[in-house]
Amino acid sequence: MEEVKTAEPVQPQKHANFKARTITAAVYLVLWVGLISMKWLIPTGNIDGGWGALGFDAVFCAVSIIGSYEFLRALGDASFPQRAITMAFSAMIVPLYVVTQITMQSGFLAVACAFTVYVMFLMATSVFDPLRSTVRGTISCVFCMLYCGVLSTMLAALNHLEQNSMAAILMVFICTVLCDTCAYVIGSIFKRWLPWKLSPKLSPNKTVIGAIGGIIGGVLGAMLAYVIIYYFGGLNGQIIYVGYNSIDLTFTSEKIHPLLTFTLVGLATAVLAQVGDLFESAIKRECGIKDMGNILPGHGGILDRFDSMLYCSVVVLLSFGTIIM
Repeated sequence: MEEVKTAEPVQPQKHANFKARTITAAVYLVLWVGLISMKWLIPTGNIDGGWGALGFDAVFCAVSIIGSYEFLRALGDASFPQRAITMAFSAMIVPLYVVTQITMQSGFLAVACAFTVYVMFLMATSVFDPLRSTVRGTISCVFCMLYCGVLSTMLAALNHLEQNSMAAILMVFICTVLCDTCAYVIGSIFKRWLPWKLSPKLSPNKTVIGAIGGIIGGVLGAMLAYVIIYYFGGLNGQIIYVGYNSIDLTFTSEKIHPLLTFTLVGLATAVLAQVGDLFESAIKRECGIKDMGNILPGHGGILDRFDSMLYCSVVVLLSFGTIIM
């Protein structure tokens, strides 16, 4: 008697995970669009960058706190006193920068001084509690704060640039989103014919063609950010068509077109975003975990979502704080 073949059962867990990822991504997109709209449309008042900019500050502060918690939990080297000191500092670093930058224009000086005090407290735990608070734990905490706290402060600094703040925020958001999306889509489509792995030991699913797609997405994102800021904000003091804040692009170079500058910055941002993603994979591989957390259904933890943005914050800050001005 011939055996009757039945169709393979649908994998409900896989479909549920895809649904969760889609819903989380949609909420993430709505959140960022809402924050950008607040920063763009709400009148400035006495706040540098507008009252709406405080929404971004709250998000970056949350990234610092939750990211530090995920990082310390993954490494597991720090003692309770070291964790407590690190979590306290991660909660204050972004507000400290914002307050001192708005009131005295000395945000980075305040952060540098506070970070020095933080390291001294950590070293004190290694001296007075050597059995639990090891030097290895101290190093892990310092690295955690550099990665989660200081880089979150870089994002806050983008939010409070004296000029081109709106363009910088658009750049870091659009470039990282399109870089991630294009890397996934192009990698999924072409990996059958171009299967070369980008970093098989760190992330077996990432391919070279996917990385190229991510670079293309980052460049397209930079061009889109320029179009949005130019046509809705203006260039070098032109009339602002939408909103109340100073969101026009200030670009004084006569030798290079601002669109080309945006494209080059987008290229660097896309490359660093993918390096940041691989670095996060290296941390997870070292710790033997799949995700840094589970706060974002289908995506993992805060660091799984913001790793690329944290890593490319420095190049965007340097670009919009010094080059494009």
